Amino acid sequence: MENRYSKFLSIVAGLFLAGFSFFILKELQSILLPFFVALIISFLFAPFYEFMKRKKIPAFVAIIIIVLIILIIANLSSVFVYTSIVAFKNDVPKYVLKGQELINSSLKYFDNLGIPQSYKDNMNIANFLNGEKIAGIITDLISGIAGLFTNFILILIYVIFLLTEFGSIRRRILKAFSAEKSRKITEALTDILYDVRKYIVGKTLINFAHGVIIMVVFWMFGLDFAILWGLLTFILAYIPNIGAFIATILPFLTALLQYDNFITPIILLVIMAVVGSVMGNVVEPKILGDKLNLSPILLLFSLLFWGYVWGIVGMILSVPVMSMIKIVLSKFESTRPISIMMEYETGPDKGERQMEIDFKKKDS
Repeated sequence: MENRYSKFLSIVAGLFLAGFSFFILKELQSILLPFFVALIISFLFAPFYEFMKRKKIPAFVAIIIIVLIILIIANLSSVFVYTSIVAFKNDVPKYVLKGQELINSSLKYFDNLGIPQSYKDNMNIANFLNGEKIAGIITDLISGIAGLFTNFILILIYVIFLLTEFGSIRRRILKAFSAEKSRKITEALTDILYDVRKYIVGKTLINFAHGVIIMVVFWMFGLDFAILWGLLTFILAYIPNIGAFIATILPFLTALLQYDNFITPIILLVIMAVVGSVMGNVVEPKILGDKLNLSPILLLFSLLFWGYVWGIVGMILSVPVMSMIKIVLSKFESTRPISIMMEYETGPDKGERQMEIDFKKKDS
């Protein structure tokens, strides 16, 4: 009876903790969202910070250099974002007109084929080729990402403190605990920081290469807003599946409105699909390894949860955040089973295959 009562209390406490955590994440969004962004930025710049310290550059000078680099990158990015939004808004009438022309020509083509009106109504071509809707979607997407700049000062403050903490936390652990305990804690912390940094840096470099390739391809084909599409590809590549779909379909629909033929948009669609497949299925596993693969169901719920809590930026951060949580859980014996349950296994490992062989031997 007492054991059942303790289990009931544990479940109630767990539900209360989950509800309270959700409340905190939602209500303190203006504080926590910049912190997670700053955490990712800190992991990106931590190797450069440590490199400067190894070169005997004072810590405060290294921090100033990193802040200046972030300011330059942020200002350049904001200029691209702002000019892209303005350019898109200015070109909306042109895309609306082209979309209407394409819809009318498509309807005439269907008339010649003798397709009934009911089927044509169900197709709703106007919903897919509406230039105003396409421009609105892209503007809302970029505006949501640009909203981060409103907390830019807070992000910079977080980055400064996090970079200084990365260097001093080990020394404080050595002072706070015994030699054996501090060694274990330091080893676990080092592994966590290394794996998280490897994921964040590797994923960012892969996304950057992906965005640059797409931008160059679009520029060669003369597609409008090639820089914008490269920027969106870089950002949306953090969102699995959904991000890749959005980063593919929006340029494709724009190409349909821009070009006077269907061949060029189809070629661009094939190129985007091939590049995305190579990056996601070949390059990323090669650099990041398979151990960071997350369950598709977990990814789906993660996207829904973080998207509801923090909007578009939350969806972008969902995979990096879940990957960091998985890495941390994998470093402790008591939480390692949870980390394993978060994985996506494409096939049985050696241990599972051996168990299958042993079971077959017993059956025989």
